[in-house]
Amino acid sequence: MSTEKKAKAAAASADAASGTRASAGAPPAKVSYTRRFPRFVIDMRLQVKMFQAGEFRTCWGRSTEMGQDGIGATLTGSLEPGEIVTLDIPLPLTPYPIKVRAIVRYRQGLRYGFEFLTLNDSQRDTIQRVCQYLASQG
Repeated sequence: MSTEKKAKAAAASADAASGTRASAGAPPAKVSYTRRFPRFVIDMRLQVKMFQAGEFRTCWGRSTEMGQDGIGATLTGSLEPGEIVTLDIPLPLTPYPIKVRAIVRYRQGLRYGFEFLTLNDSQRDTIQRVCQYLASQG
């Protein structure tokens, strides 16, 4: 048996033993992942600023959930995963909205998931305090 055939046979037997190989024609298995930080329900109006088609645009939305590393929202505008935006978020416990850069991580219809990109120490502390507050409310 050639080395290549031995490698394929070994891989097939390993997959069979672990149950990871999908049968032919079967849909791919759903990938599950664990978030780095828990999410908390939060409902507030937020503003999204983006640069599209050579101009700055703004849309409004409502947040649905937030964690230390991102926020979910339903928006009136249209964004694509990978776009970089600026979020103006009026958080509880803060007198002024925080302004953060974020990347669109997913889109499901009008629902979007944003990951915060650059947080200074003050913003990070504020978001941690708000998450602690939201955890105590739920």
